[in-house]
Amino acid sequence: MATTSAPEKKFSVKLFVMLPIVIAITLFLWLVPTSFFGIDGLTVVEQRTIAIFVFAALMWMFEIIPTWTTSVLIIVVMLLTISDSSVSFMKGPDMGTFVSYKSLLSTFADPVIMLFLGGFVLAIAATKVGLDVQLARVLLWPFGKKPQFVLLGFLFVIGLFSMFMSNTATAAMMLTFLAPVLKTLPPDGKGKIGLALAIPIAANLGGIGTPIGTPPNAIALSYLNDTLHMGVGFGDWMLLMVPYVIVMLLIAWGLLLWMFPFKAKSIELNITGNARRTPHTYIVWATFAITIILWMLDRVTGINANVVAMIPVGVFCVTGVITREDLKEINWSVLWMVAGGFALGVALNSTGLAEHLVTAIPFGSWLPIVVLLASGFLGYFISNFISNTAAANLIVPILSAVGVGMGASLDPVGGVKTLLVGVALSTSLAMLFPISTPPNALAHSTGLVTTRDMTKVGLILGLIGFTIGYLMLIFVGI
Repeated sequence: MATTSAPEKKFSVKLFVMLPIVIAITLFLWLVPTSFFGIDGLTVVEQRTIAIFVFAALMWMFEIIPTWTTSVLIIVVMLLTISDSSVSFMKGPDMGTFVSYKSLLSTFADPVIMLFLGGFVLAIAATKVGLDVQLARVLLWPFGKKPQFVLLGFLFVIGLFSMFMSNTATAAMMLTFLAPVLKTLPPDGKGKIGLALAIPIAANLGGIGTPIGTPPNAIALSYLNDTLHMGVGFGDWMLLMVPYVIVMLLIAWGLLLWMFPFKAKSIELNITGNARRTPHTYIVWATFAITIILWMLDRVTGINANVVAMIPVGVFCVTGVITREDLKEINWSVLWMVAGGFALGVALNSTGLAEHLVTAIPFGSWLPIVVLLASGFLGYFISNFISNTAAANLIVPILSAVGVGMGASLDPVGGVKTLLVGVALSTSLAMLFPISTPPNALAHSTGLVTTRDMTKVGLILGLIGFTIGYLMLIFVGI
């Protein structure tokens, strides 16, 4: 007599119970009058975008179908319903601003997608010549052989790099070092999940440490200094934020060890495979070094990190380091998954929905502490679905005007500085889903991290980071 396995039963429940519920919620939001949302001037296109947004969030959250297929599905739905190339009966006068279909399709080749591609190619090439193991040994040597300290090493090494170079570039680089470490761990241990999650957690948190660590920091600092003439310096920022990052990394370490304990007692990083030096070995070493240096010095050279990522692609393909067969190893499903997140961000901004949602909030009539916390939560929430840079670009200008308008009433909670820096900090804490940040997507590409694990850890760290961050800004100040 045949029996249904646990995974099959779980899939059936998701498909036949959860999917109809998600579709019902989506149709309800799609079909109700626009007045239901209580947002003045909401258009039909914006309403459809809300419905698609909720559908995507629920599908990603519960993983009813694979995350990358949800991304592809919502892009197709957006092309047919809210783009300027929608089917005829979906278009009409006074429906609002339709999104350019070219903008939606171009998300499949977004510059960050190219950075992912470069990171994957770099990792494949490094593995072929054994460079990944050698680098992992050097970087993690100070932290010993115990798995829990190797995890700590990952968190701090990634966090340090992320303070001065692109979070995504850092995550792509460290993904290369992760593979040989994972090989030494038992296949049934939970510690592997913690190591994979260390990549996005440390990359996202590390970027908070310096004004150049992540674009929202620079956006907030620009408004504070250039528009409001507050005179917040690079050192002022680091003096407050570096200790915050260290504390958060230690909290993340404890949380990961608690949720994903290691079974192994030690980690031995032995170089495996053919250690013979060949011309390809030296090509990979040199290209890897040049790529990392250019990523770190992008503000000096003027070469964008996404452009730098194409250097190893070009060099390795031309020299034969990467073959046609190697290209099959690239995790294309991850690239498509990320494209869905970018497409959703394009829709939120192009339709005017994102700006509509922000301006609909009556900041001026709220208590200062409510304004402060609500703006941070708004930044955190939006950044889980669109890029943190886009979220900061959307919210910071509005809050800058709100802060000036509220004047001295904000002083008891830290003033405009706390308002704008708090939003920048909150956007970097947004890491609930694989599409929330590119480092999250890279961690998901390992196949070790489920969306549920990522959401649980992201939610706990987000709440802790949000609380500590605002207490620090209010009582210490920047």
